[in-house]
Amino acid sequence: MKMAFVLFDGMTLLDFSGFNEAVTWLKFLGADESLTWDYCADKPRVTDDRGLSIHVPRVKPDLSGYDLLFVPGGMSTRQLRFDEGFVAWLRTAERAPYKVSVCTGALLLGAAGFLRGKRATTNPSAYELLEPYCAEVVRERYVRDGDAFTGGGVASSLDLGLFVVESLAGRDFARRVQEKMHYPYYFADGPIG
Repeated sequence: MKMAFVLFDGMTLLDFSGFNEAVTWLKFLGADESLTWDYCADKPRVTDDRGLSIHVPRVKPDLSGYDLLFVPGGMSTRQLRFDEGFVAWLRTAERAPYKVSVCTGALLLGAAGFLRGKRATTNPSAYELLEPYCAEVVRERYVRDGDAFTGGGVASSLDLGLFVVESLAGRDFARRVQEKMHYPYYFADGPIG
């Protein structure tokens, strides 16, 4: 599997880093040793919503060769969803088997047409903004509808990451990842040690 993590100015770092931490364990714990990922953006350096500047090695690659597209959120998504060049770039991932967003990254997946006819979620502050892009806005921490996985507010990135891991590698493997992250909140059957 090959994953593309899309980064952009004004993104919320935890949206990205929580999900990234969970799903990359798929490689490190051996569920998919061929797993690779790229950090991609529309320019070589982006700055998150707190001022952290990040060098991004892949600038506007064709996203059609990726199996999983990931898009974080942040206040800037509210304007970025109208940036035709950026949205057209995201659309190059149309054939990716998995399209994933956290928080208001769902607005970008929606603007690209990836949520049409689907159930999806986003940050509660953006439920109304998401409505035109999907069939139903679901007020849940994370939602899967076909090839689209969407997460709610910022910290839901950890839960969504574990949910994607569970969807790809099974419940037992997701529990191993949860233990490695020392994150006790994902499984409903109680916290881990």
